[in-house]
Amino acid sequence: MDFDLAAFGDAFPRLLPAALTNLTIALVAMTLALIGGTVLTVLRTTGIGLLTGAIGVLISFIRGTPILVQIFLFYYGLPALGLDLTPIQAGVLAIALNSSIFITEIMRGGLSGMDPGPVEAAIALGVRARTIWTRVILPQLYIRILPPLVNELTTIVKGTALLSVITVVEVLRTAQQIANTTFRPLEALLAAAIVLFALNLAISQLGRRIETRFAARRG
Repeated sequence: MDFDLAAFGDAFPRLLPAALTNLTIALVAMTLALIGGTVLTVLRTTGIGLLTGAIGVLISFIRGTPILVQIFLFYYGLPALGLDLTPIQAGVLAIALNSSIFITEIMRGGLSGMDPGPVEAAIALGVRARTIWTRVILPQLYIRILPPLVNELTTIVKGTALLSVITVVEVLRTAQQIANTTFRPLEALLAAAIVLFALNLAISQLGRRIETRFAARRG
C-alpha cells in the first residue's frame, strides 16, 4: 500500500486540536507532580524512619512498575474502592504520582550539590525550618534542576498518549479514530508522532530560553 500524502495532510486539522488535550493534561500533571515531589523531598529530610521507609517503598513500587499499569490501577482500581474518576482525572493523577517520584529523585540530587552556606547561616540566625525551605532552599533548587524538570515535562507529554487506552481523546486516540475511518493507519500515526514531537520540541526550546535567562541573571 503506497503512502497517501493527502491522507497524511488531512490528519493534521483533527490532530492539532487534540494536542491541546495532551498539553493541558501534561501541564496539570506536572504542576501536581512538582508539588508532590517537593513534599516528598521535604519529608525525606525529616529523618523519621517509618516515614522515610514508607516513601522508599512507594518510590520502589512506582519506579519498578510500568506507568500503564499505574494508569489502570487509578482508572479501574479506585472505582472499586468507591472513588469514581473520569478518564482524564484518573490519567492526570496516575501520571502526576509517577512523575512526582522522579522529581523527588531529581530534587534529592540537586540538594546534594547545593552550597550549604546559606542554610547554615539561616539556621544560625534561628530562622524557622519552614522559612528556610520556602525562602532559601527551594528557590535555588528549582533553578538548579530546571533542565531535568523540562526533560520530565517532555516525558509526561509522551506519557499522555498512554491515556488513549482509557478512552481519553488525545492525539493518539484521535489518530486511531482517523485510521479506523480512512483505513490509513500509517499516515494517521505518523502525523500523530510529528504533532507530539513538535509539542515536545517547543517545550524543550522554551525550557532552554528560561534556563538561559536565569543563567544570565546569576551571571
